Amino acid sequence: MSEESETASSGKDVGVGMAIGIVIGVAIGSVTDNIGLWIALGVAFGAAIGTGLSNRV
Repeated sequence: MSEESETASSGKDVGVGMAIGIVIGVAIGSVTDNIGLWIALGVAFGAAIGTGLSNRV
């Protein structure tokens, strides 16, 4: 049962990280008028942040 809750929380952490990354990417992209690049970078940075959050214990 512990493994199931760990798997669910790690997926949630990656999702939260990606959402934060997309929001930051849209904000920077709209300011720099290059939204396509910054959305992609936001997703990448967000996935990295989410993975880091899910690896903490």
